[in-house]
Amino acid sequence: MKTEVSEMEERKGKGEVMSGTLDLSALPLDCITLIISFTSPRDACRLSLVSTALNSATESDAVWESFLPSQFQALIPSSLSFSSKKQLYLSLCENPLLIEAGRKSFWLDRVSGKKCYMLSPRDLSIIWSDTPDYWRWVSIPEARFDEVAELLSVCWFEIRGKITNKVYGFNYYPVNLSVGVVGTEGSKRSAYLQPKKERRGRLYWRIREEQPTPGDDVQFPKARVDRWLEVEMGEFFNEGCVDDGELEMSAVEIEGGNWKGGLILQGIEIRAITPN
Repeated sequence: MKTEVSEMEERKGKGEVMSGTLDLSALPLDCITLIISFTSPRDACRLSLVSTALNSATESDAVWESFLPSQFQALIPSSLSFSSKKQLYLSLCENPLLIEAGRKSFWLDRVSGKKCYMLSPRDLSIIWSDTPDYWRWVSIPEARFDEVAELLSVCWFEIRGKITNKVYGFNYYPVNLSVGVVGTEGSKRSAYLQPKKERRGRLYWRIREEQPTPGDDVQFPKARVDRWLEVEMGEFFNEGCVDDGELEMSAVEIEGGNWKGGLILQGIEIRAITPN
């Protein structure tokens, strides 16, 4: 593979272009490997298709270890073994690991290699979650955590988290969602927690006569590949400074006054925005 290199200089007010070529395949394998390690997982996969030399470099452990998080060894259970760092990377993308005594889930974004997390319901602040008449804790085989929170009935709905759910009673009033650093005004948006196609003909206990009409900016739940539903709470850009401040997320509906139930909360997911 040859890459064109051009350089623009201005000499005495006159622009002169100097050009040359660089044959990457002529570089030592260790040098190629080092260069690729500064790219991204997606770039490495694309480069592997260019030539035999690049394919050999992109398959090396040195490249894929550079895409793994620091101190990744502490995250891997001793019962698991992998034939290569690439296999380990792909496993972390496809099979989230439970960490912190099962209260959080961790995985990598396949395209960028960025770290992603899901906070379990036990790691969230859920109003009335300790009252059996309002919430109960259940185990569901398809859930990521040992326990998930099932909403029985509340009129005051307040959770810190991203909600993946099956719901009834949320189709008349949208939930107010917010994401941002504590002490600052974060991004705000609204969303119904019941799919749009299920909103008609649903009545749950008592509903106010006046019901809001959904605006263009109000979201509805979307289906995930794991068959749960999710609503995007907002976006947050930390510029790589994960320890600078505390990220706060909330989902609140207390204005409608209607009773709500049937929601199953798996957790709040914080994941990387995949580049185009």
